[in-house]
Amino acid sequence: MKKKLLAALLAGVMAVGLTACGGNTSTDTSTSDGEANGDSAAGSYTVGVCQLVQHAALDAATQGFQDKLTELIEADGGTVTFDVKNASGESANCASIINGFVSSGVDLILANATASLQAAQAGTTDIPILGTAVTDYGTALGIDDWTGTTGTNISGTADLAPLDQQAAMLNELFPDAKTVGLLYCSAEPNSKYQIDTIKPMLEEKGYTCEEFAFADSNDVASVTTSACAASDVIYIPTDNTAASCTEAIRNVVVPAKTPVVAGEQGICSGCGVATLSIDYHQLGEVTGEMAYDILVKGEDPATMEIKYAPDTTKMYNADICQELGITPPDGYTAIEA
Repeated sequence: MKKKLLAALLAGVMAVGLTACGGNTSTDTSTSDGEANGDSAAGSYTVGVCQLVQHAALDAATQGFQDKLTELIEADGGTVTFDVKNASGESANCASIINGFVSSGVDLILANATASLQAAQAGTTDIPILGTAVTDYGTALGIDDWTGTTGTNISGTADLAPLDQQAAMLNELFPDAKTVGLLYCSAEPNSKYQIDTIKPMLEEKGYTCEEFAFADSNDVASVTTSACAASDVIYIPTDNTAASCTEAIRNVVVPAKTPVVAGEQGICSGCGVATLSIDYHQLGEVTGEMAYDILVKGEDPATMEIKYAPDTTKMYNADICQELGITPPDGYTAIEA
């Protein structure tokens, strides 16, 4: 009798244990409809933004990035906080800013402009980094066999409008010019990259080109004066130092009656007559979309191709064109004041 009772008790315990195990297994393997479809819900994130210098183009890229990433994450039920730092044009400040982001453990770093990207590259190999307003990533990151992806924790967006189209635009506006001065900052490798690329394109069109490089903002005016004396037209690439010194450049080129063709809208607004430009706010939005893919969807920056702004526009500065007696042909849009 005792044996039968013990057997019954053991059978009951085993039944309860099996039921409990079955319940746990069911809970562990269950998935929501969203997870089954590969969707992810956003969490809470902190993004560090290192911007090299304050000027219209970089400001717009940062704002576009913040606007788009906030929109996407909040729509997915999450939150994002931005820690925005400006390096005031100093590479050493970029390094300090990046080190601060690494110490605080941000979830992602936005490096706005080449010097910021280079500082981020040196500062961390673990935190995802997105660049924006960077002309050429191979040049900026020292990658010789550039294929479109970095293979590291870095990706981002480039602000280069097609240089062959810029050369064609300069020729369209100034077909009778003989000499083109190439004005840029020697401390910015991406500016030198643009100059080295566009120079043979302009020479193929019959122009004589001479480079005029300033080391920093202190010698912008004097170098611009030399460029005006030797040039019928000046070309300035996307250059952060030039972009922050457009008033100084304008004060030289307009009295000298020397037109400037610029690589981007901000420089053109300050001292140029025309540009083939991208929309930097739009560029920032593209970068924000990439950040969402990394933070929420778990994509790897190492395999994400560098992206570009989808559109370019021929634009002109109505005020300076009027001062210099230049009438752009059809197809150019006036830059809004």
